[in-house]
Amino acid sequence: MTDIQSLLGDEAEYLLAHRCETIPQDTIHVPGGDYVDRVVSQSDRKPGVLRGLQTLIDHGRLGGTGYLSILPVDQGVEHSGGASFAPNPMFFDPENIIQLAMAGGCNAVASTLGVLGSVGRRYAHKIPFLVKINHNELLTHPNIFDQTLFASVEQAFDMGAVAVGATIYFGAPESRRQIMEISEAFHRAHELGMVTVLWAYLRNNAFKKDGVDYHESADLTGQANHLAVTIEADIVKQKQATCNGGYKAVGFGKTHPKVYEDLTSDHPIDLVRYQVANCYMGRIGMINSGGPSGQDDLHQAVRTAVINKRAGGMGLISGRKAFQKPMDEGVKLLNAIQDVYLSDQVTIA
Repeated sequence: MTDIQSLLGDEAEYLLAHRCETIPQDTIHVPGGDYVDRVVSQSDRKPGVLRGLQTLIDHGRLGGTGYLSILPVDQGVEHSGGASFAPNPMFFDPENIIQLAMAGGCNAVASTLGVLGSVGRRYAHKIPFLVKINHNELLTHPNIFDQTLFASVEQAFDMGAVAVGATIYFGAPESRRQIMEISEAFHRAHELGMVTVLWAYLRNNAFKKDGVDYHESADLTGQANHLAVTIEADIVKQKQATCNGGYKAVGFGKTHPKVYEDLTSDHPIDLVRYQVANCYMGRIGMINSGGPSGQDDLHQAVRTAVINKRAGGMGLISGRKAFQKPMDEGVKLLNAIQDVYLSDQVTIA
């Protein structure tokens, strides 16, 4: 098992001993092996959706814990094939993406229609597929904050996928159209018994103010989460909050003083707890993204996982930190993330 305390270094006590005094843990619907029975079965989701979500929860090293470790590799479209795979060209081949997810003990692999479809008949029954149905491709110049449908829910269903995923750029001029598109797509997915996962991202240059990037503020990302669960995402993927006060800095929209005085603090776990609260107090699971690949990936991945778990989140979806490394190093990083969720020393704050 990973030595979590050593990897956290000077932050170990700060992160592992923190007690959340803002939104108490007993008000949060925390993940667990009984999560579908205890929480999701109260919803309007069809039996097929419950089965699909249980399939995700039961797969991989975290099987039965209620937590998720997902490998996402849609960056070939979102960034470019070269930017994503030049550091490790073996991952131009979709089969190696699936092999990494399986070797890494992931609950699921998330990628494009093309990537998963190219090896679907060989692997769809071996690891749950999550098909990302829309993308922002960066060959259009100048770049726009928009997401285009690259696939239909029916194509994902015919492939044998358990889930569909999509991104909405909340705050962007095109977001209203994206909301309508993805709301309709998620409704169709639920009709077919598929799980829905929303990348609930913010995109607006106005959200950067005085050198601070409020795209990762707890209050603005919390509202993005609240919009995501409104269109019945079953799982919300969100960037982990690193700051707060986006509403006040931007000077737009509505908030309340208690958000900053009572419901959050400067502690990273409390900031992420507010993100979880906006997912109907955990009735909808929130997974955090692993962030870009860098020089300190193992430490950063474990730190992100600890904050997510202690805040009441459902897991991590980490891609570049894993697939831009040799296969054995990628597996080691994925396993380190999973070790956080397997550890009884990392508890809900």
